[in-house]
Amino acid sequence: MSFTRLDTEDITISAESIVAPAWTGQISTLTQFFTSSAEISLGAGNYYYNIYQSDPIITTGVAAETQFALVYGNRNGSGSQLVSATTPLGGTASKINYGQYRTLINGDEDTDFRFGTTIPNSVYIISLNRARYKQSILPGSFNITLTSGSNTIHLTDNSLTQTTVSFVDSGRIYDIVSGSNGVPYSGTGFTANSGSFGKFLPDVGVFILNGEALKAPPGVDGGLGMTINESSSISTKVNINSMYDIIKAGGSFKAQSEETITSNYVFIRVRNGDYNYSTNPSIITGSGQLRYDVMVNSPQAYITTVGLYNDSNDLLGVAKLSKPLLKDFTKEALIRIKLDY
Repeated sequence: MSFTRLDTEDITISAESIVAPAWTGQISTLTQFFTSSAEISLGAGNYYYNIYQSDPIITTGVAAETQFALVYGNRNGSGSQLVSATTPLGGTASKINYGQYRTLINGDEDTDFRFGTTIPNSVYIISLNRARYKQSILPGSFNITLTSGSNTIHLTDNSLTQTTVSFVDSGRIYDIVSGSNGVPYSGTGFTANSGSFGKFLPDVGVFILNGEALKAPPGVDGGLGMTINESSSISTKVNINSMYDIIKAGGSFKAQSEETITSNYVFIRVRNGDYNYSTNPSIITGSGQLRYDVMVNSPQAYITTVGLYNDSNDLLGVAKLSKPLLKDFTKEALIRIKLDY
């Protein structure tokens, strides 16, 4: 068997960013939203709703798949009943949700969600299904329309106007503002008086919406006039369902996924004097002579496979050519092998 040692310049690495629609069916904008009554009736429905792109009970065409989860959280545990009679004070679904995402995002259970100078009691969390956003959500691609009664707001992130990117424990973080395609609106409605409308974390596929901004009156305050029930005698489902209705009425949620594909390119350079003889042992007679005279003066071989070995002669990878490559002393070849990971 013949070997050719690779030089440093024979190997190069390339990284390419791939952007694709986030939703099932290669759709960039989700316009229909469905829940599963079977899921909501279970205990999990007290904590979150899974949102589907089609009816999970009656499906036509593309099967229903989870697009994102909708969660209500309250830092004091309000807007939710105790999980059970034996649960310690404050042990409600809304407080558990708040604490879970606070730790995920900030990495510190003693912090609170802060929007500008405001620390709201209520927050809404939109958490995209992992398969939907792959490595991250493309900053600037997030657009969502929320409608409550006769009031409508259009929200996006402010990634395209930021000169410095901020980071938290879970990666990059941007403000959610009134605007479109990563650019805030100017003038009235730029943001709510209570700070930004929320936080966008593209690396974990999470959006934290500021309850105080959503409750703010429309117009000068730029809010939605949303009602949030912070009573301790209601189910968390009441507030989750309110936000679900607002998203459904808005009828537009746009997002694109982004992932970096890293590729190793290995260039195999076959010079005219190399690999002109078959490695099949049947070409040699028992006395060690070439069985066919044509292989003496005008040898020909077909390259079909390239094996990659380390210095210990261990086979690390095999590359198959799409068709056999004819090789003789009058031909040279350059074979490019691409390894994606």
